Amino acid sequence: MVAELEQINYDDSGGFRAEYISDSDGFWHFHPEYEIMLNTQNNGTRIVGDSVEIFDYYDLVLIAGNIPHCWNYYMKERQGNRDRGIMLHFKLSSLGEALLSQHELHSVRTLLMDSERGIAFSLEDAKKAEPHLINMIRNKGIEKMISFFNVMKIMSASDKRNLLSSDNYKRAFDERGNKKMSDIFNYVRENYDKPITLEKVSRVAHMTPFALSRYFKKYSGEGFVEYLNKIRMKKAGHLLRETEYQVHEIADQCGFSSISNFNKQFRKAEGVAPRDYRSRFK
Repeated sequence: MVAELEQINYDDSGGFRAEYISDSDGFWHFHPEYEIMLNTQNNGTRIVGDSVEIFDYYDLVLIAGNIPHCWNYYMKERQGNRDRGIMLHFKLSSLGEALLSQHELHSVRTLLMDSERGIAFSLEDAKKAEPHLINMIRNKGIEKMISFFNVMKIMSASDKRNLLSSDNYKRAFDERGNKKMSDIFNYVRENYDKPITLEKVSRVAHMTPFALSRYFKKYSGEGFVEYLNKIRMKKAGHLLRETEYQVHEIADQCGFSSISNFNKQFRKAEGVAPRDYRSRFK
């Protein structure tokens, strides 16, 4: 299997499709349209090109057309069909070269060029953009376009945006390799609360443990154990902030066999003990 081409349907015959999202299968795909994704109540792992990052609530991303991507949400976070974010697709041709070449839209043109690597924005930017994206779902015609350019204004003026894929990322990527990585990420997503060994993951990727270890670091920039611990720590942080579970319950839900190991790993990752971390948000 390779990255799948997704067909975007525009039911109003326009070039801008905005809709609420509730969940995702996290499949590795691409499409010629640009995409703006705002996750308001989802968290998990975001994969854009060769970028692999943990994301939390109010994650705002802009991706150019034909860049493979997927969002792997934490399985334990699924809560039915509740609206948990907004997705916007638009065609570059709907803006037009003549409009984008105008001096007044220089910053927007630069933004769209940078999105060839994918761009992540700050939580503050995400919250500013949210009402305009909601208006794009509710409105049509000129009002919809005004909301779109308000989102572009927020993004192009942002001084807290990060490029995602590496500067040498090529669209002619190793599709088989990315499929293997996608399989690994999906396995971790579904099993992070259970014991996971390199041997188990290597069987998922149909590789030897040694080969997988080298392969994973090449594609993600970090070791597999480091990545797994990061996934578990981010999940633990979310549960400490957002729930009333006891610390030992959170340790168990995040795949740690002992509370002492959980405390040690959490202190290493966050610099404080889990209880002290929780107290910051109460």
